[in-house]
Amino acid sequence: MKREIIVTKDGSTTIRISEWDECYHSKHGAIQEAYHVFIKNGLDYFIDKPLSIMEIGFGTGLNAFITFLESQKRKHTIDYIGIEAYPVIIEEAIAMNYAVTLDAKRFNSIYIQMHDCLWDKQIPFGNFFNFSKREMFFSEISYKEKFDLIYFDAFGFRVQPELWSTEIFKIMFDALKSGGILVTYAARGLIKRNMIEVGFTVEKLNGPPGKREMMRAFKR
Repeated sequence: MKREIIVTKDGSTTIRISEWDECYHSKHGAIQEAYHVFIKNGLDYFIDKPLSIMEIGFGTGLNAFITFLESQKRKHTIDYIGIEAYPVIIEEAIAMNYAVTLDAKRFNSIYIQMHDCLWDKQIPFGNFFNFSKREMFFSEISYKEKFDLIYFDAFGFRVQPELWSTEIFKIMFDALKSGGILVTYAARGLIKRNMIEVGFTVEKLNGPPGKREMMRAFKR
C-alpha cells in the first residue's frame, strides 16, 4: 500500500496510508499524542523502578525514541521491545523529523539505528536503555509475565478490527506481570469490553489533543 510522510498539527511527521486514510499517529500532533498516551499515562505511572516495556506496533519508532530520551533524562533503566509485522523502510525513518522537533538532534543517530539494527538482538542505547525489536504478527507473541508496561499502538479498529480482539488482548494480558498496565489511544466501548473479558480492569482517561478519551488497562 502507498505510504506518504505528512506533517501533523504540532509540526512533527507521521506516515499516512492512502488506501485506508489511516495514519501511524494522530493528525492533531504525533509527538503530543505519544507523550500524552504513552509517557504521561504509561511510563509516568512507574517511579524509579527498572521497567520492561513492549510496544505493539513499533512503526515509525517515535514512541521508542521518546522513551529512550526519557530514560536518559530520568536515569530510568528500561528494557524495550518493539513488535512490528511490516517495518518502516530506512529511507522513511531518515525522512522523519523527530530528532529536530524534539530538540534531540544529537541523538538522531540512535533513532536511525533503531530502524537499521538487527532484529532479535538487544542493543544498549545510552546508559539506561536496552532496545530490541521483533518482526512478527501480534498473534505470534508468546511472552508470559515478562512486561511491566505495554504500549498498544496498533492501527485503528476501523481498518484492522482483528488487532483489537479478545484473542489479542489475552496475549497482552498473559505477557504482562501482575500489577502491569497497558495503555492505548483507543476508547471504543467494544475494545473496553474485550479487555475486561480477558481479565483487565479498565479505566478511561482524557485523550490527547483531538481525541476525547483513551484507555489504561490493569492486570491486578
